[in-house]
Amino acid sequence: MSIDFSQIPSPCFVLEEKLLRQNLTLIRKVMDEAGCHIILALKGFSMFSVFPIVKEYLPGATASSLNEIKLINDYLGYQSHTYIPAYQESEFEEVLQRSSHITFNSLAQWERFKGYVKHHNQTNPDKQVSCGIRVNPQYSEVETDMYNPCVPGSRLGVTRDHFGATLPEGIEGIHFHTLCENGSDVLERTLDALESRFGDLLYQAKWLNMGGGHLMTREGYDIPKLIMLIKKIKQKYGLEVILEPGSAIAWRTGYLTSSVLDIVDSQGIQVAILDTSFAAHMPDTLEMPYKPRIVGAYHEPQAGKPTYRLGGMTCLAGDFMGDYSFDEPLEIGSKLVFEDMIHYTMVKTTTFNGVNLPSIGIWQADNSFKLVRTYGYESFKDRLS
Repeated sequence: MSIDFSQIPSPCFVLEEKLLRQNLTLIRKVMDEAGCHIILALKGFSMFSVFPIVKEYLPGATASSLNEIKLINDYLGYQSHTYIPAYQESEFEEVLQRSSHITFNSLAQWERFKGYVKHHNQTNPDKQVSCGIRVNPQYSEVETDMYNPCVPGSRLGVTRDHFGATLPEGIEGIHFHTLCENGSDVLERTLDALESRFGDLLYQAKWLNMGGGHLMTREGYDIPKLIMLIKKIKQKYGLEVILEPGSAIAWRTGYLTSSVLDIVDSQGIQVAILDTSFAAHMPDTLEMPYKPRIVGAYHEPQAGKPTYRLGGMTCLAGDFMGDYSFDEPLEIGSKLVFEDMIHYTMVKTTTFNGVNLPSIGIWQADNSFKLVRTYGYESFKDRLS
């Protein structure tokens, strides 16, 4: 680890440029060898200050709101691949103007907006929009229901029984997204389920978007199998294949620095209260849930070592994480550095209780720190009225 954390304020999200480039290099290699398109999903990583780096490696990006679409247009210079669970009529014309691909979540949404698409494509011959439909293959190995789009009653995607023998006229693509930080073995089983239900429709499509959840930058991921699966389905159905990972882009590329504000004895448990918040700044740790790792700390309590439960700075009773052990006792001002805090963090932060958002910075390739953004009262106030 090359970062000098003494140069970094607290709290602060800090991305390490070298690590981001390592991930992007690997992803680019997969894309080139498989002959597919791998694009950035903004819902997982929207740090637009490094979009110029992302653009060196990836040919596109995907959005799930008009605001994300605008960020893609403005800071990557791409037309967006767009999927929104339900489009708003007041925004749809602008969505069309700013997108290259649009995926609809239901057949009813397609019926409602297909006239807009037809008119746009007739009047904009050099800015054609290709449309697809999201399907639900009714198969997912995601264990947490909050992240599983195939649970009974899911609102995401169309099941096979709602289709006839052909894709609706004007629909060129099929999109599925049922993975969440999974390996290529899970993708293989998912594709089997997809083909068993939608194989006849895949022959009619021009492109297949496999969504996200392909954690190809995680150690141990079977990349040759991923490449084989992409090539196989491309060849079998004559499709263009698109992947849109969120986590894989920024996986283990950065940190969240924090400092100890107070240490309290709670019925024999030592609790260190930090200047950051699990609920407001690391919500996935409570939603998934998972226990984040801390640089230099023992992930599980160690007998005979100073051990602390870590508390966030909000007044939410559940804003805590525990327990960790350290070689030396913590003190007021001790700095703790949470690992792997770049993907699905900045995009989910809140100012609950009026707590400031962590600053954002980059540890650059020349081993210098660049502070990109700080937050204060105005950021809190702008979210309210």
